[in-house]
Amino acid sequence: MPAQWTADLIGEMHIRGVTSKQLAREIGWNPKYLSAVLNGRREPKMAECQLKNALSKIARKETE
Repeated sequence: MPAQWTADLIGEMHIRGVTSKQLAREIGWNPKYLSAVLNGRREPKMAECQLKNALSKIARKETE
């Protein structure tokens, strides 16, 4: 079962209009790997922090 933070992150992505492809590109992951992480099939260390930082970075770029 996916962790709660993944649901929160997906919600933030939706609110900000960020696609999974954009997020995967920002963090340097393959989109399929990102999908596996968000769906709870992979649990890399520090993923929550890395993904939240990448999402924030994308949001900052869009507001500039």
